[in-house]
Amino acid sequence: MAATRLIALHKNKGKSVAACLKSRTDYAKNPDKTNKGELVSSYECSPLTADEEFMLSKRQYELTTGRRQKNVVIAYQIRQSFRPGEITAEEANKVGYELAMRFTKGKYAFIVATHTDREHIHNHIIYNSTALDGTRKFRDFFFSALAVQRLSDLICLEHQLSVIEIKPYRERQKRTLYPPKESNRDRLCSVIDSVLDEKPKDYEDFLQKLEQQGYEVKRGKYTSVKGARQKRFIRFRTLGAGYSEEELKVVLAGEAEHRPRQKSLAPEQKFQMLVDIQAKLAEGKGTGFVHWAKQHNLKEMSRTLVFLQENKIGSIEEMQERVDTATARYHELGDSIKASEKRLAEIAVLKAHITNYAKTRPVYDAYLKTGYSKRFLETHRTEITLHKAAKAAFDESNLKTLPKVKKLDAEYSKLLTEKKARYPDYRKAKEEMQELLRAQRNIKLFFDEEKKPEQTEHSR
Repeated sequence: MAATRLIALHKNKGKSVAACLKSRTDYAKNPDKTNKGELVSSYECSPLTADEEFMLSKRQYELTTGRRQKNVVIAYQIRQSFRPGEITAEEANKVGYELAMRFTKGKYAFIVATHTDREHIHNHIIYNSTALDGTRKFRDFFFSALAVQRLSDLICLEHQLSVIEIKPYRERQKRTLYPPKESNRDRLCSVIDSVLDEKPKDYEDFLQKLEQQGYEVKRGKYTSVKGARQKRFIRFRTLGAGYSEEELKVVLAGEAEHRPRQKSLAPEQKFQMLVDIQAKLAEGKGTGFVHWAKQHNLKEMSRTLVFLQENKIGSIEEMQERVDTATARYHELGDSIKASEKRLAEIAVLKAHITNYAKTRPVYDAYLKTGYSKRFLETHRTEITLHKAAKAAFDESNLKTLPKVKKLDAEYSKLLTEKKARYPDYRKAKEEMQELLRAQRNIKLFFDEEKKPEQTEHSR
């Protein structure tokens, strides 16, 4: 049994055609994978100089035809993989050579490299996209990959090898479902849960056990840890409820019980948008797509009606009113968050100017005392420039007295807390608005589709 795949090899960006050919053929001829080159065969070229001989054919093609394409397929590769234990490497190379010869009909140079580095023996067949006589190029015709597979099956049968049985779709083996990837934060929470199960004596003992698990602990105002392959430290307080320093210390003191975090699944979309069948037909879609679209629309319309019943929406007017309310709520929260972000940015810039102004004031005063000396300016240009920029910013903001940095810090902290508190409501309002707009569009499209047949019969 042999599984095949036909791949067009393109020129890589920033590399020449010759360099690309060399890298592809060198990989195929890798001595570590081909028993020191013994499992490499070729046709009308030497395995050692296959890439150079491919290039000669391409130059001959340009001289003969005068054509030169910008986006050229430089070669083609057929991967032919055999069932483990069914064939020897030498016989696999012969089968690959026969497949290449019969598929290209002897008009294109090729190499066949049999790799034995995997459990399954497989061939890398690379043939030139330019014919040997330099007059034409290989045409990757429709269903060419299917032709390669059928020819490979025929050759396998001739060599008394098994072939892949084509099974109905329902009987085919499903692809492996891989578990969702675990994030660094999820992994850290799991480690913290296991460490807490060991009943550490105190907070310091808890941190030492984390270090034994391979985490680097950074103690300070906010404790943070970093795993072996992590780039950044993670603070405990950013892990969510039950994992902040204060909560962990309370648990370690025996005053509270630790509750491991439950992974929340992504909410499923209640219903999807209907397909505009008439628009798709105008784009050239066929009857198969129309059949699928009608079934899709029926399912999604039934889900839309369930959504309307759950939200007690009984008329078009009620729907429009709910849409307007949800949209206004969404924009109101969005504007509030944007206003907070704007003020936060202003505070950050103002703090920077106040700090620069205070640090550079002695230098600027000395500059004034020198009578604006050019030599002094050249020596302290950076400090003087920062001082002037700060003064210009204060004048632009019409600040007669500078605010205290502590007061700005307090305002910044308050705004940041309020902004974070608004985000859950903002996301909820956005989801509600999107659902209502989706339902409104589905209803409009459904009734438009219902009206079209009546209008057509009326016109007849």
